[in-house]
Amino acid sequence: MWELAPQFRAMLVFMEHRYYGHSVPFGSEERAFRNTSTVGYLTTTQAVADYATLVQSLKANLSANAAPVVVFGGSYGGMLAAWMRMKYPHVVIGAVASSAPILSFHGLADPYAFYDIISNDFKSESQNCHDVLMNSWKELDMALANDAGRARLNSTFKMCRASSVDAIPDLLDTAIVYSSMTDYPTESGFLTPLPAYPVKSICRAIDHPKSGNDTIARIKDAMMVYYNHTGHADCLGDAEENDPFGMFDGWDWQACTEMILMSYGIRNGSVLPPEPFNMTDLLDGCRASTGLPPRPFWIPEEFGGFDIAHVLKRAASNIVFFNGLRDPWSSGGVLKSISKSIIALVEPKGSHHVDLRFSTKDDPDWLKKVRVKEARIIAHWLSQYYTDEGMGHK
Repeated sequence: MWELAPQFRAMLVFMEHRYYGHSVPFGSEERAFRNTSTVGYLTTTQAVADYATLVQSLKANLSANAAPVVVFGGSYGGMLAAWMRMKYPHVVIGAVASSAPILSFHGLADPYAFYDIISNDFKSESQNCHDVLMNSWKELDMALANDAGRARLNSTFKMCRASSVDAIPDLLDTAIVYSSMTDYPTESGFLTPLPAYPVKSICRAIDHPKSGNDTIARIKDAMMVYYNHTGHADCLGDAEENDPFGMFDGWDWQACTEMILMSYGIRNGSVLPPEPFNMTDLLDGCRASTGLPPRPFWIPEEFGGFDIAHVLKRAASNIVFFNGLRDPWSSGGVLKSISKSIIALVEPKGSHHVDLRFSTKDDPDWLKKVRVKEARIIAHWLSQYYTDEGMGHK
């Protein structure tokens, strides 16, 4: 969207979420996350209120009280953008909510749909690829169960430490999920350096392996697509967890207090090991983690998710929801337009907030068209605002 800013003669402002990055209270991250009394100020409603306060302060300081404001966000940020427009229509005139799973809550979303989409992404590239991934977990478990198998895994994957072979299943899980989410049509470095269409690249590595024809060798080649696309990594599993923006502590807290998203159930026949969804177990685990009773229904109650079409039609306007159907988070997205100003842009080939990425010469036509549509919608909002305010064309 920063590419659109000059077109609209706009100032672009990135607002940092409380408890993330440098925006931590109580003087330090350690103190902010010390106990429930200090981290208890980390809530979605307070974060959205922060943004409203900041916008109004900026407008006052810049002597731009009449300037219209449009908010953008992807993923959780897209949820915040939509909710800010709903809660503070006097502060922002519109919102672009990309890959915003505002319907991914209990009673609204199928808890198995998230991983269904991931499985279908891989199956759409190759049935063999899907089946190799599906069957790989038993092979890994068997190898991890004895010294000879562990030694083979260490040698095959070139692990940095022999003990780190235990992390291979988790590393594979991460590679599968995030490759599906970020199945972008061009090279990217959003989560890690990846080639264009990483799901296709992973399946190509599995279907045409270079390391050997057995399952372990195919999985190794597939994982190298995600973890060593650049070829710069000498070994796998040596990097320590690095969390410079407080994502782990902050999001883990939110995901277990009020942002309890339905993305935990895995059916038999998935590319990942089956895991029946159990809401009681989920809430019990969250309670044990935070020491507080989780609030799984709070967000839908606060922002009106239980009848989203009725709520948005009567209580909101000027929101664009973009969803790519190859993105597992589209399972909780708004996929149908609700009114003339609550517009759903749905792209079957799209992935996680791909519309908000920098444009490149290699972007496919469908992505270019999505961005043009968004720009036209924003231009309409601005024109309408200036007309309503009697300001003429600005």
